[in-house]
Amino acid sequence: MTHAYLSAPVPVALAHRGGWLTDDRGEPSTELENTAAAFQHAVDLGYTYLETDVHATSDGVLMAFHDATLDRTTDRTGAIGDLPHREVSRALVAGREPVPLMEDMLGSWPKARFNIDLKADAAVEPLVEALRRTDAWDRVCLGSFDQARLERVRRLVGPRVATSCGPLDVVRLRLGSLSPFLSGLAPRVPACAQIPLRQGSFPVLSRDVIHTAHRAGMQVHVWTVNEPAVMERLLDAGVDGIVTDNTAALRELLIRRGQWPAAAGPDQDPFQRG
Repeated sequence: MTHAYLSAPVPVALAHRGGWLTDDRGEPSTELENTAAAFQHAVDLGYTYLETDVHATSDGVLMAFHDATLDRTTDRTGAIGDLPHREVSRALVAGREPVPLMEDMLGSWPKARFNIDLKADAAVEPLVEALRRTDAWDRVCLGSFDQARLERVRRLVGPRVATSCGPLDVVRLRLGSLSPFLSGLAPRVPACAQIPLRQGSFPVLSRDVIHTAHRAGMQVHVWTVNEPAVMERLLDAGVDGIVTDNTAALRELLIRRGQWPAAAGPDQDPFQRG
């Protein structure tokens, strides 16, 4: 049975941190990553799946932000986990946009699905509370590069919330793809395997991995792919989703292939199959 989060037809297009916007010179820019402006741009393009990350402030407020510190992308410095929300709320991404609250994002785009990467242990319980307050259980997929953190959130939310593969899950999936005798090692809990093409010099994705994931009932989403030629090869190989910064290019490719979802009217659920 497909989880409600994945009820849209495949392939799924996911806007990575909102995706690229066009800067004042007409060039694609990631300066406004994980901001309301970036996500609104993706929604305006027709994206219904948005990828983001979360950290919690020292007073437990959940922020949609990738880095542990404000230093790289904002006009302020310091670790989010060490700062109260009143301080983090003053930071401006690229000197222009505030760091959004995850709960505000869930409320601002109630028809969107959110793929959420838990970046810190302190974010787990605030995220569960945000999902409870917004009743967003069916429209999020939770993941983490920390298997213990992912297992913790799985225990808290139960099977009603979709989760992706953690590092140990990916290892089991890869091993399960090597031989029919090892296929039982493939994990059964995740709704999807969200994996890169390679991890360093080690290949992660293969056709056998895709087939093994499908046999285990998982979709396969590949991150982060920005080259249209690579996107097309992956779609031809049977992947179910692509995570990209290059939102315009992926949209154009899927339109050309006849795989871009039709625009939904104001009262129509974009995830309801016709």
